[in-house]
Amino acid sequence: MVASISSPALLDLAQNARQAALHLGTLSTADRNQAIAAIADGLTAATPEIIAANQADCDAAQAEGIATPLYNRLKLGESKLHATIAGVRDVQNLADPLGQISLHRQLDQDLVLKRVACPLGVLGVIFEARPEALIQITSLAIKSGNAVILKGGKEATRSCQVLTQVIQKALAQTAVNPQAINLLTTREEIRGLLALDHYIDLIIPRGSNEFVQYIQQNTHIPVLGHADGICHLYLDHQADLTTAITVTVDAKTQYPAACNAIETLLVHEAIAPQFLPPIAQALREKGVSLRGDAATQALINCDPADETDWRTEYSDLILSIKIVPSLQTAINHINTYGSKHTDGIITEDPQAAEQFFAQVDAAGVYHNCSTRFADGFRYGFGAEVGISTQKMPPRGPVGLEGLVTYKYQLRGSGQIVATYSGENAKPFLHQDL
Repeated sequence: MVASISSPALLDLAQNARQAALHLGTLSTADRNQAIAAIADGLTAATPEIIAANQADCDAAQAEGIATPLYNRLKLGESKLHATIAGVRDVQNLADPLGQISLHRQLDQDLVLKRVACPLGVLGVIFEARPEALIQITSLAIKSGNAVILKGGKEATRSCQVLTQVIQKALAQTAVNPQAINLLTTREEIRGLLALDHYIDLIIPRGSNEFVQYIQQNTHIPVLGHADGICHLYLDHQADLTTAITVTVDAKTQYPAACNAIETLLVHEAIAPQFLPPIAQALREKGVSLRGDAATQALINCDPADETDWRTEYSDLILSIKIVPSLQTAINHINTYGSKHTDGIITEDPQAAEQFFAQVDAAGVYHNCSTRFADGFRYGFGAEVGISTQKMPPRGPVGLEGLVTYKYQLRGSGQIVATYSGENAKPFLHQDL
């Protein structure tokens, strides 16, 4: 099934975005960097206005009984805003992804081929109630020469409207057309957006697995999928106890609403009697509710866990625990129930770590560190448009490199294919330059 026809207003918006994208893609690195700097300055100056709009969103959401994980994502405090603005300036300082040459080959004399990075065009990004995502996506889009049409969660409407106004006002003082950045505010507009396959080059949905599947099934536009974040941490029989406690607590509690927080802890049976009691105590001190299989319940006080728990992204201070007999069993569990996001192993055995890296099917595989590092900013991307859990690239945190494509440029001097065909065909040089 494919989405219905878009409204005239949305069609006009998409056409204007396409024209803005064509212009944006021709601008110099300096022009695009100047626009990003202007956005950072504008957001800094408008901090009180942004915070006030977000507080209004938060108050309204609380009155409607918003779930705690979603509220935490919605909240845009001053420290989070300033950190996001710092990420914008980081994007400004990144190398320009456009114009990069990945192939330079002489096919014959005066017949030269190049493969050159270029913008995708127009991005359609539908994201959950995280207003800072709008800022991150906008900065990456401009740096990579793309226009963007954004649709945030309904809980963040006021925040997103103010942010868009501030960004468009900042762009009006630069070489970038403000129509390169657009905001949709109603659920109905999503269906219209999905029908704009002549104007939008990529859809990036950020939400539940069901939501991503809905998007994929209702559009002809390519979709970069980021669905559930069911992340695991496996404590191997050669794990260090101190490392295991520290990393487990951070991976679960540092920001439990994040998609890279762990939802299931797998523990080797050889260390479970020694490790589980202190880990459970450390987690409870952080307010974590524990659920475990029968073997876990025999060692610590916790609620029972079942098949549903292994498939659940809690996004909250809840952790399921399972005791396993081997590394291979842990890997099999992760590949069965995981969402291909980020999974980690705690072990002092380098061979076990290498086996985990080789066999776990996930965008991120970590050794002796928290899964919370799965983030474009922490990877040095400046920001990210999302995390892709699909197999085809881009995979994992998607920064600038995931927002460009390439085109083949061939320059000749009158050559024709007939010269290189038939019985007396002239051979190609195929010489890399």
